[in-house]
Amino acid sequence: MTGQVRGVQLARLLGQWHALPSRRRSPDYAALAGTVRGLLADGRLPLGVRLPAERELAEALRISRTTVTAAYRQLRETGHLASRRGAGSWTMLPGNHRVASTGLWTPLDDREMLDLGVAALAAPPQLLTAARAATEDLPRYLGGAGYHPTGIIELREAVADAYAARGLPTSADQIMVTSGTQHALDLVLRLALAPGGSVLVESPTYPNALAALAGRRARITTHGLAADGWEPDLLLGSLRQTRPKLAYLIPEFQNPTGHLMPASLRERVVAAAHAVGTDLVIDESFVDLPLDGTQLPPPVGVYDRHSRVISIGGMSKPYWGGLRIGWVRASAPQVQRLAAVRVGVDMASPVLDQLVAVHLLADADAIVAERRVQLAVQRDALLGALAQRLPDWRVTVPRGGVTLWAELDGPVSSALARAAEEVGVRLAPGPRFGLDGTMERFLRLPFTLPAADLVEAVGRIAAVRYDLDRTGRQRWREPAVIA
Repeated sequence: MTGQVRGVQLARLLGQWHALPSRRRSPDYAALAGTVRGLLADGRLPLGVRLPAERELAEALRISRTTVTAAYRQLRETGHLASRRGAGSWTMLPGNHRVASTGLWTPLDDREMLDLGVAALAAPPQLLTAARAATEDLPRYLGGAGYHPTGIIELREAVADAYAARGLPTSADQIMVTSGTQHALDLVLRLALAPGGSVLVESPTYPNALAALAGRRARITTHGLAADGWEPDLLLGSLRQTRPKLAYLIPEFQNPTGHLMPASLRERVVAAAHAVGTDLVIDESFVDLPLDGTQLPPPVGVYDRHSRVISIGGMSKPYWGGLRIGWVRASAPQVQRLAAVRVGVDMASPVLDQLVAVHLLADADAIVAERRVQLAVQRDALLGALAQRLPDWRVTVPRGGVTLWAELDGPVSSALARAAEEVGVRLAPGPRFGLDGTMERFLRLPFTLPAADLVEAVGRIAAVRYDLDRTGRQRWREPAVIA
C-alpha cells in the first residue's frame, strides 16, 4: 500500500471530470469512475493507494455522496478498486495485472535499425583527442597496483569543481568515481537499503532504476507526475505518509518526461525527507543538458544540512555511454562506506577511462555547448515530424535533456512498439517506465539520433499506427521449435 490520497488531492487530480453535455450524456458517476480509471492507466494515481472516504470526496467535489458511492461501486465491478468494510478502498488493476521492469538495453546488431529505445548520443569528436592524451598520462600510474576504490584524485577533483561551479561547495573526499551512473545507484542501494526496504519513486521513471530496486526486493511506492511535473502536496504527502527509507528522484529534465523541478519544491522535499528520516537519491544524469537558455535551479544538495542527499551522475548523457564513468556525491564518511561496499563488487574503475574523463571535463564548456546545439536541432526536427505525421499525439516541449514523453491517441504503446520493430524502429513503450502495466497511452521518444533519422522513424511509426487500426487483432508469432 502506498498511503492515502485526501479528498482535495484527488479532486485536483480529477480536474474537469464531469460528463460532457451531449445527446447521449453519461451519468456523472460513470464519468467520475472513468476519470479515475484514466488516472490509474496513466500512472498519475498509484496502485494500492487508499482513496478518500465517499463523504470526504463528495465534499471536495461538491457533489452528492450518492454519485461517489455509485462511482466507487462501478470501480469495484471493473476491478479497479478493492474495498473492505471499516478499512477503506484501495486502487488496483483488473486481475492484478503486473508488468516486470526489465530495462531497455538491447544490443545494436542491426545497423539499419533506428533505435529509439536508448536515450544516448554517439561519441563527440573530442573523445579521440582525450583518449590519446590519457595514454600519455597513464605511465605515472603504472608503478602502482591500479586499484583506486574512490577514483583517481584528478577526476574526483574535477567532479568536485563542477559541483562547486553549480553553487554546491564540494571536496574530492565527497566524490566516489563509479563505472557509470547505474553502478553508482547500485552501490548506493547496497549501502543504504536493506532487502525489502521501502522506496519512493516518480511515475513514470527510469526503467533501469526500477530494475535495480527490484534486485534489492524493494517495496516501491510511486508519486504520479502530472502533465506539468510534480504535484508538491502529493509528493510531500507521500513522503510523510509512507516514510520510505529512500526516495529516488530525477529533478533535472526527468527521464522520461523532461520535467525540471523548481527550486522551491527542491527545498521543501529536502526538509520533508529530513523530518521523516528519508534519504534522497538524486539522479543528475541530464544536468548538463539545458536547452533554449534554460536556467537551472540550485542542486538539491544545496538545501541539505543533514547528509540526507546523495547525488549520482556521470558521463553517459553529455559525453558517451561507452565511457563507463559515473560518480556519487555524498558526505565524506558515506563515501568511505561506499568504498568498503565496492571492494566486494568490482574493486575500482579503470584508470585509463578515468584519465579520458579528466581530459573531457577539462574541455567541458566547448563539448557540452556543441551537444546542446545538436540536441536542440534534433528535438525540433522530432517535434516537427510528430506535428505533421501524428498530430493527435500530445507532447510537452522539454527545456532540456534528451527525451520527449508523448501521450498517444489511444492505449496502444506496447502494440505500437511491436509493430514498429517490424519496420526497423525500436521503441520504448510506456509500461516500461512504470509499474503494474500502466501508461499504455505513453511513449518515450529520445531525440539523440540525427534529424533525418528521427524524421524517417516518425514516418515509419505513423504508418504502423495507421495499420494498427486497420488490421484488428494482433497476430502473435509462434515460438520456433528447436529439436
